[in-house]
Amino acid sequence: MAKVTRRIDQPPRIPDGGAVREVLDRIGDKWSLLVIGTLRSGPLRFGELHEAAAGISQRMLTLTLKRLVEDGLVVRTAYAEVPPRVEYEVTELGRTLVPHVMALAEWAMAHHEQINANRRSHG
Repeated sequence: MAKVTRRIDQPPRIPDGGAVREVLDRIGDKWSLLVIGTLRSGPLRFGELHEAAAGISQRMLTLTLKRLVEDGLVVRTAYAEVPPRVEYEVTELGRTLVPHVMALAEWAMAHHEQINANRRSHG
């Protein structure tokens, strides 16, 4: 068995960095995390989601939802009613992401002031 040595100043490699980058590129943007966090309590219609996710444009919400549906993190359900009704809901896979999204949101709220103070002192 060969011994693997690593220099002390060299950080450990992430085994499949490409996969990590690929996933984070899709879900790591602010809108995807906001949408998943907003949908954590249950299904919402587009208008309700747009209202709850402050600051997102309708176009960006549409694109974000499309990507999250493609990735299997959100499901889109269209009901055959008049007028038509469409709801969005986090899938089982998406639910596994919710605790991480909420932990990141809590971290951001806890450190927001400190980060802003640091920005002001370096600006």
